[in-house]
Amino acid sequence: MSKDSPTNAKSRRRPEQVTLSQVAQAAGVSPITASRALNHPDKVSDSTRQSVLESVERLGYVPNLVAGSLASSRSRLIAIIVPSLINSVFVEVIKGLQETLEAQGYQILLGNTDYDLDREYQLVRTFLGWSCSALVTAGLRHNDACRTLLANCGHPIMEVMELGKGMDLNVGLDHTAAGSCMTNHLIDRGYQRIVYVAARLSHDYRAGMRYEGHKAVLKAKGLEAPLLELDTLGSLQAGAESLAQVLQHYPATQAIHFANDDLAAGALLAAQRRGLSVPDDIAIAGFNGLPLGQHITPKLTTILSPREDMGRLAAQELIRRLSGKSVYRRQHDVGFTLQVGEST
Repeated sequence: MSKDSPTNAKSRRRPEQVTLSQVAQAAGVSPITASRALNHPDKVSDSTRQSVLESVERLGYVPNLVAGSLASSRSRLIAIIVPSLINSVFVEVIKGLQETLEAQGYQILLGNTDYDLDREYQLVRTFLGWSCSALVTAGLRHNDACRTLLANCGHPIMEVMELGKGMDLNVGLDHTAAGSCMTNHLIDRGYQRIVYVAARLSHDYRAGMRYEGHKAVLKAKGLEAPLLELDTLGSLQAGAESLAQVLQHYPATQAIHFANDDLAAGALLAAQRRGLSVPDDIAIAGFNGLPLGQHITPKLTTILSPREDMGRLAAQELIRRLSGKSVYRRQHDVGFTLQVGEST
C-alpha cells in the first residue's frame, strides 16, 4: 500500500486536543467549576482546585488562550516590559509581579527593550495583538507613538520603578528624594567634595533623577557637584575603572556617590587593591541595596529599594482593576531606606 494512502494518512493523524469538559469529567466537577479552578482559583476550594490541576497534568490539557480572548475580548495574559533581563533589579520586580499574578490564574508575557523606546513600542503593539488584559512597563518614559498606543488601548496600564504623572496606574519610588537622602548622609558624615558616578544616563535616566537630587543638596550648601558619566554598563569592572578616573580628574575627592551598587562594589574592591582605606581615604556609597554590597568588607552604604514589594503591589492593584473593583489608589510610593554600612 502506498505511504500516501488514506489508511496511512489516518494512522498518522494526531490525537484530538484534550478539552476542558474532559478535564472536568476526570476531576468529578462541572466544566464551569473546572474553568473557575483554572481562571479564578480564589473562587473554589483548595481541594477542588487541586483535583482539577491533577487532571490537567494527567491528561495534558492546554487552554486555548487565543480562542478564549476572542470570546471574551480579554485574556488571562499580562504583559511585562522591562529594559533588561540581566539586571537583578528588574528580575526582582518581575518576581513580585509573577508570583502574585500567577496565584490569581494570570500568566505573564515578558519583553525586554534593551533600553530602546522604539523597541518598547513594537513590544506593546505585539502584546496588545495577543489580547493582553493589562500591560506593565518599567518607567514613565515612552516615545510619542507608544504613548498614543497605550492611551488608546483600553486596557489597564501599570508603570513601575518611579513616581510621576503616569498613563494610568503607578507604583514606584521618588528617585530625586533618594539621591538627596544619600547626599545629605554624606554631608552629615563630614564629606564635602563628593563626585557622582553613573553609567549611560541616556539609558538609566532614573540615575539622572538621583543626580538631580544629589546636585540640589550640594548646590544649597554652596558646594560643587561634579558628575562622571561612564559610556558603559554599570558593572563591577566599570566601577573599578571609574575609581581611577575620579582620582585622576578629581584628586581631592572625599566621597563617591555611585548610581548603583555594582559600580560602588567594583570601586570599593579596586580601592583596596590600590591600598586605599574605605572610608578613611575615600568613602563610597551606592543605590539599590543589592545583597552583594552586604557581603563585602566594609559593608556598602546604599539606598534599599523594595523591588519585590513594588512588583507585588503593582500586581495587586492590577488584579483589583481587572476584577472590576476600584483600586486602592492610582499611585503608590513604596519609599526607600537608607542602609548605612561601613563604607561611609
